[in-house]
Amino acid sequence: MMILRTLKRQPLHGYALAQHIKRASDDLLQIEEGSLYPALQRLLKEELVKADWGISSTNRRVRTYKLTVKGAKHLEHEVSRFEKMLEGITRVLAPGES
Repeated sequence: MMILRTLKRQPLHGYALAQHIKRASDDLLQIEEGSLYPALQRLLKEELVKADWGISSTNRRVRTYKLTVKGAKHLEHEVSRFEKMLEGITRVLAPGES
């Protein structure tokens, strides 16, 4: 969900994607390469993202990922599910409730 949300803002290559999530979370969330690239491959296979080869600002060949229409719809659904789950957790953890 975080990958899809980040790619909704703009297409990014893997390293930039991981760095954005790290910065946006004030360094609370760090995605390791061993998790990121397999996740991106699953998203590609499910056609939630697409990828194109290009050149980075440091003149290196990079694969840039972009959210697809199918990915945007999936993201919307997943965010809705997450918000409902978070609401339930908040109710269970509310002080004074037993």
